[in-house]
This record gives sequence, C-alpha cells and structure tokens, in this order.
Amino acid sequence: MGTAPAVVAGDPPPDADAGALAGYLRAQATEFLRALRRHRESGASGASGAAAPGGGTGAGASAPGRAAPPADDVDAVRALRRAARRISGTLHTFQPLLDASWAEEMRPELAWLSGTLALEHAYASRLERLLQALHRLSGSAAFPAPRPVGRAAATVPAGVPAPARPASPDRGSLTVGAAKAGALLDRQLTLARTRAHSTALQALGSSRFHAVADKVALLASEVPLRATGRPDRGPAPAASASGPGTAPFDLRPLAAAAEERLTDAVTALPLVAAGSPYNAQALVHGLSPDPAPHPQDAPWHQVRLLLRLHRYALEALAGADTGDTGDTEAAVDVRLLAAGEALDRHRDASEAAAAAAQAARTPRIAPATAYALGVLHADQRHEVEAARYAFQHSWRMEPIRLP
Repeated sequence: MGTAPAVVAGDPPPDADAGALAGYLRAQATEFLRALRRHRESGASGASGAAAPGGGTGAGASAPGRAAPPADDVDAVRALRRAARRISGTLHTFQPLLDASWAEEMRPELAWLSGTLALEHAYASRLERLLQALHRLSGSAAFPAPRPVGRAAATVPAGVPAPARPASPDRGSLTVGAAKAGALLDRQLTLARTRAHSTALQALGSSRFHAVADKVALLASEVPLRATGRPDRGPAPAASASGPGTAPFDLRPLAAAAEERLTDAVTALPLVAAGSPYNAQALVHGLSPDPAPHPQDAPWHQVRLLLRLHRYALEALAGADTGDTGDTEAAVDVRLLAAGEALDRHRDASEAAAAAAQAARTPRIAPATAYALGVLHADQRHEVEAARYAFQHSWRMEPIRLP
C-alpha cells in the first residue's frame, strides 16, 4: 500500500520546540502523581488497601470471595499506567532532546511499572472474554457466567453470584465439553491472575517503585533537557525547561520519524490477507504442539506499539493539556483512535486464542473438553482476523480531523 496520509488533528504549532516537550512531560508527571495519591487514599480507606493481606490494589478486579477494590482505586491504577506509558513513549521518541543517561534510566523503569500493573487486569479480562465466548458458542449454562472486571467489578458486592444466563438448545459435543473447558480456563487464568496480583502488590511497595515515583516527582517540576546548541553534552546548567534557557530544538523531525517508522511497519503488514474474511494459515500454528507465540501476530503487535508512540508524539506536538482527567485523545485524529482500538482487539483476541491453545495442551483432559477448547481457539483466531480487517479498513480511510 502507499504511504498513509497525515493523521494529525491539525498542523503542529510553529513553536513546537523543547519547551512544548517539557510542558507535556510535566503534565504527564503531574497526572502520574495525582493518580498515585488517589490510589493511596483509596487503598487506605477501602477494603483492599495495600497493607491488607490478600487485598486488591486496583491493579485488577477482585477474586471470588474477596471484596472488590473501590472504583476510585481501579481508575487510579489505570491512570497510573496511562501516565507511565506516555512518559516512557515520549522519552523514546524525543530522547535526542533529553539528557541521555536520565532518559535511558527512566524508560525501562516506567515500562516495568506499566507492564506489572497491567498483568492482573489482562488475565481477568482474558478469562471473561473466553468464558463469554464459550457461552456464545455452546449456549451452555452449566458453568457460571464470567465475573465483571475493572470498573464494573467495584459495584458487585462480595459473595453475590454472577447472574445466570438463559440456556440455549443443546449443541452436541461442544456443550458437553464447554463446562469443563470453562472450569479449566478458570483455574489456569485465576492462578495467573492471583500471581500477577501478588506481583503488583510487591511492586507498589518496593523501593524500586518509590525510586520511580521520586524521579517522576522531580520531572513534574524540572525536565532535564539538553543544553541549547549542545545536543550531545548533557543538560544546560541551571536552565529552566520553560524559561529563556530552554533548548530551541524542533520536535517535528523526531515526530515525523516516529510516523515514518509506523508507516513502514504498516506497509510491511499483509493487509491483502487482512481483507479476507478467513485466513486458514492463521490456524495452523495455533493448533500445533509448539507453545511459542503465533508468528503472524508479532508484526501486528509491533504496529500497535508504534501507533501508540506516534499518538504520544502528536500529543506532545499539540501541547495537549491533560487537565484533571488526563484526556489527551482530543489532540489526535479519530482515524488513529479507530486503528488503535482495532489493534487492541487484535491483541486481546490473539492472547485469548493462545490461552485456549495452552489449556488444550493440558495432559489427560477429556476429548470433549479438548474439542471445546479447539473450537474456542478457532473462534478467537476469527476475532483476530476481524480485528485485522477493521484496522486495514480504518487505516486506509481519509483522516477525519477534529475541530
């Protein structure tokens, strides 16, 4: 395919220099600290405080028999992850304008924090997705409906069973194995979720996390930019990031390089295959005994990461003010948002398919259970193809600019 048209919400401001970058980083650091304060306040007042053994931290939904984390705590951890991702991505794109040693030290720490906090919610969402798919495919009410995750989990009292779903006509052997397949997935993913919850608790109480929070607190007041006219010699001494000593480097070439990397990665995708309703080759690897990730998915995951970096670069160019909500999406073309949502669905479906395939490799499971898991795997791979089609459809559309 040809080069994609520009996707910014408007032309970059003429003063898109390091001062705008510093302002964006300070705004994201402030949002990080605000989310951290909300998390600590909700943890101290709620039933899932970080000090309570087995309590939730908002890093995911509650487990059966345990009080759900407050909605404020769930939202606070989500905002914490979002701010950490934006700071890390901005440091990656605009590293030539920043103190090199500081940026190289901060980026992996922020990536560690964001990834650690995302795991519990990812496992809970994956389990919910797979159980809902089993209900849809089999019409069986033999196993409990998935519990809500995220914001909805905070409104469900502990001990209250999930609402039953109406039974559908019997669908043969798929219905026979669906209950056991659901129970197997529940055991495996709940165990992984519990371990991720413990890891998040340990991370939020570790000295490593406190060191990251301290550095972000310093970032909220001072951004270590390189010296004016000396891009290779470290930060300017005693120069404010928004004052007369700010380095007048143009952000646009670095943002354009991020867009070019994204465009090149999209060009390398098999978008012709994504335009087909069924990709038979996508099933071959997932049904094999090889537990490695699906070879077709990696380029799409890479495009998802590059698209996110491109969005953050546009936000920095626009000088987006996060305000009280941290909402910076108004600065980005809606075509990017649609493409990003399609790639998020692609990631969720591919990981769910991998979880179903992994469960099917469990030794000594009944043939009906293995059959149900195989159908579930194929269903999720179809969802992968649907997400790829949605992405290529939105990517090739003319950009729609927000006012």
